[in-house]
Amino acid sequence: MRVTVERAALLRSLGHVHRVVERRNTIPILSNVLLRAEGSGLQLRATDLDIEVTESVPADVSDAGATTVPAHVIYDIVRKLPDGAQVSLETGGESGQMTIRSGRSRFALGALPEGDFPDLAAGEMPHGFEIAGADLKRLIDKTQFAISTEETRYYLNGIYLHTLETEGGPVMRAVATDGHRLARVEIPAPQGSVGMPGVIVPRKAVAEIQKLLDDGGETVAVDLSPAKIRLRFADGLTLISKLIDGTFPDYQRVIPANNDKRLTVERDAFAKAVDRVSTISSERGRAVKLGLGEGRLALSVNNPDSGSATEELDVDYEAANLDIGFNARYLLDITAQLEGDTALFKLADPGSPTLIQDREGAPALYVLMPMRV
Repeated sequence: MRVTVERAALLRSLGHVHRVVERRNTIPILSNVLLRAEGSGLQLRATDLDIEVTESVPADVSDAGATTVPAHVIYDIVRKLPDGAQVSLETGGESGQMTIRSGRSRFALGALPEGDFPDLAAGEMPHGFEIAGADLKRLIDKTQFAISTEETRYYLNGIYLHTLETEGGPVMRAVATDGHRLARVEIPAPQGSVGMPGVIVPRKAVAEIQKLLDDGGETVAVDLSPAKIRLRFADGLTLISKLIDGTFPDYQRVIPANNDKRLTVERDAFAKAVDRVSTISSERGRAVKLGLGEGRLALSVNNPDSGSATEELDVDYEAANLDIGFNARYLLDITAQLEGDTALFKLADPGSPTLIQDREGAPALYVLMPMRV
């Protein structure tokens, strides 16, 4: 194999594919990136057996061929080469090495045969549709923080993506929960997505998709089977991921419908006040108490080890007096997702879940379980 490629294009692609490679691997080939030179391009592929990312870059191919080299090493080498450099990649002979040349620099990397590289073959993907990159990014950004990290409840370790009929027409919904809080956001269902199987996209794949969407992407083509998802980005990058094989719980049951106490508060002032008083809270508990009375909200934290803090806010609240406690970190995570100037809390009692939205009927809603304070 002999191929020459521009540093900037190679670095961008390696940046995308090397992220899926785990730093520690018991299977040596999984530490490598597959490089395949053919036609007028160089294809790069990396996998951790759960996610596979493939991308092609334009290249001047003298001799077609393929090999695999350590992903993080080649990424670091290309990253440190000067801007505008041409990079030559070459394999030959029986040495089992790949030579990288650029300017007066030369590197020889140990290579493994491409025949050993695993293929996360997509198989049949019966359901496909296109979604605007901005819409997919919104679904992920607004729910990702609530994904569970508990391995025992593996079916919560991702975002549940599905379509359903509502009064306003078909919607695509993303839901994530860790048992303490729940995030649900919806968009009008993209054309062709209605009837797709409900799928749970794993946390690592979600993080990768989010980074790829940050790099821009007008539309993304999504293909689904019950076991795998494939996303094809406009710049020619393809990501395939296994899906979580499990049943997502019936989240509608935990979304309260009859919370009759309504609190409207200025979002920014509320978040800053929670942040201030929680300075005192213990790392383990992080509980902040909300004392609600007519037209006012008193935030308070008591920590036997370090003292106490209180702050009052003027709010729109006309129901009966109520004291309720929440995890301060969870409150801040949710208020950070809200887009309006105000936050609407619908409360019931100190032991029941609370509903939080920008406003009545907003496409994103959050449920937060209270804490004992």
